[in-house]
Amino acid sequence: RRGVTVEVIAGDDKGKSGKVLMVNIEQGRVLVEGVNFVKKHMQKSEDNPQGGVVEREAPLAISNVKSA
Repeated sequence: RRGVTVEVIAGDDKGKSGKVLMVNIEQGRVLVEGVNFVKKHMQKSEDNPQGGVVEREAPLAISNVKSA
């Protein structure tokens, strides 16, 4: 459920907690604020004229989080 605080129980970010931003039931994924950052290479565009490498949150498997 969006807005609920959860704690990561497995993976590189084990022990960290954050607020749920998005839930994808079909894929079994959840996006948690401030957890599981990945570097994404962005192409130049109108929205991002600089381009380059951007750090952003990536979804985690629902089984790797629990309610805090």
